[in-house]
Amino acid sequence: MKNEKTYELVLTALFTAIIVIMAFTPLGYIPLVVINATIIHIPVILGALFLGPKKGAFLGFVFGLTSFINNTFKAATASAFVFSPVLAYNVAGVSGIFKSIYICFVPRILVGVVPYFIYILIRKALKSEQKAGGIVVNALASLILFISVRAFLMRLFPETLSALVCTVIGLVVGIVLMVVLTVSGSKKSSANIALAYAGLAGAFTNTLFVMSGIFILYKDAYANAVGVAGEAVLDVIMGVVTFNGIVEAVVAAIIVAGVGFALTRVKPIYSKPERTMDMGKTVAKI
Repeated sequence: MKNEKTYELVLTALFTAIIVIMAFTPLGYIPLVVINATIIHIPVILGALFLGPKKGAFLGFVFGLTSFINNTFKAATASAFVFSPVLAYNVAGVSGIFKSIYICFVPRILVGVVPYFIYILIRKALKSEQKAGGIVVNALASLILFISVRAFLMRLFPETLSALVCTVIGLVVGIVLMVVLTVSGSKKSSANIALAYAGLAGAFTNTLFVMSGIFILYKDAYANAVGVAGEAVLDVIMGVVTFNGIVEAVVAAIIVAGVGFALTRVKPIYSKPERTMDMGKTVAKI
């Protein structure tokens, strides 16, 4: 028991160090021609899976803290105030402090919570004796890949490829993935699929909560910062969600599935401990 707690403490410290290093160096981004995909949330997602949602929430807080520090002291963009309560005070007064605290910390803390429960949900769906659960999961993965490929191609080749061609290519890739997932369905692949979904969920949680928070809390101020009309803010935000968000989610799915599978050889996915009624000892729920 002590060895397990020590191991988890070491792993928590390791993930924390990785988050800090990624946040303050270019290692937190992967260049993908048209965008730099953020991967700082990946250690938070892995922490949620292997250490549980409580430690995952702590790692998410660390992620938010690094974002607060970066945007407060570097302020590389005009919209940095949305992640910095200090800068937000100059933009929106006292209310801006609380708005930016929410945007900077709450979505990142949720990144350390949501993926764990998504993983459990997907594993249960894929383990179900009914094939409908597996079909739905595989179809959803194929749909996400289709949307991602289409959006990526349209942004990468706006003048070379038409929307129809991008749609067809994305559709073909999505169908291929559906076939591969259906044919290769097994307990091992279900674990990998669940890990991939956890990565998707973590990345989307960050993007959706941050961007929706900006729209609800800072619509006009954000419009002034990025230099667009107030009515165009929704289009800007939807562009970030449908392109950057999807691409980063797919990248997170691939990395979390690969790294997560490797880590399962050393440590199993976190299981919530339960107390037995008769023995009063803590046991792990498998």
